[in-house]
Amino acid sequence: MDLQIDTDSIPTGDMPGDKVAIGPDHIKKAKLILPKLVELLGPVLKDNPFQRAVVSVYGGSGVGKSEIASLLSYYLNALGLGSYTLSGDNYPHRIPKYNDAERLRIFRQNGVRGLISKGVYNREIGETLKELQLKGCDADPANIKDHPWMSVYLDAGACGLKDYLGSEKEIDFKELNGIISQFKNGADKIYLKRMGREEHELWYDLVDFGNVNVLIIEWTHGNSYYLRGIDVPVMLNSTPKETLEHRRKRNRDGGVDSPFTTLVLSIEQDLLVSQAKRAKLIVSKSCEILSYEEFLKVMMPDSEQ
Repeated sequence: MDLQIDTDSIPTGDMPGDKVAIGPDHIKKAKLILPKLVELLGPVLKDNPFQRAVVSVYGGSGVGKSEIASLLSYYLNALGLGSYTLSGDNYPHRIPKYNDAERLRIFRQNGVRGLISKGVYNREIGETLKELQLKGCDADPANIKDHPWMSVYLDAGACGLKDYLGSEKEIDFKELNGIISQFKNGADKIYLKRMGREEHELWYDLVDFGNVNVLIIEWTHGNSYYLRGIDVPVMLNSTPKETLEHRRKRNRDGGVDSPFTTLVLSIEQDLLVSQAKRAKLIVSKSCEILSYEEFLKVMMPDSEQ
């Protein structure tokens, strides 16, 4: 299939304010995925009484989830399979700035509790920690050199954060699972949530699914164990090194990520690796289809499988 594409006219996901910039690499990867995806969709559509299926396009930061999901929807529509792209980023319980604040609160609260439980917390440590927090560098492992107790703080904080990120505490999986269920059970119209970055940017649109066969969910957590009804999870992979290189390029005018952002991305990466076995397709950053075994070798080259 070799369609001429006007990338500016391709409908994208439904996340308010999301910037989608489709480039040649995205097109190449989408064309690699498409025939495999169509093959996997065949029996699923046949078995569903309404000829409907749900696909997730998921992965970490910078893998092109929005762009590739939009292209796959475009291609499926061109093949006569109606498709709609839904952004999972509409479904956290909190708008981005409040969710970011909650992540930081959880990290810091658990960090301090860790110090207390180990019997090393005192007023002096509390004052030092406050200074580091005010500078926004309390998640930096480099602090351990001058303050050995920071290792306890960082470990406990990260443990608390792992319990929150991608969980039902952070994300309204119940609402998203309800949408998937409605779609697969033949609903013609479904109210979908829209969430921007400000308190007043929250509303619902009634979306017509009358001619839609394939719902594509693009989202970091598109293969979560909390998510129900995904027929074909497609993982867009990138190694920690590739992710770091992407973040540096993206942030070159604003410096590197903060230590806390780096920690969040690391935890999310571990989560993606733990879920990868359930993916129906795994696509590398270099545009290759990987088996699960090949994926493990790429992600953990120094470990024995």
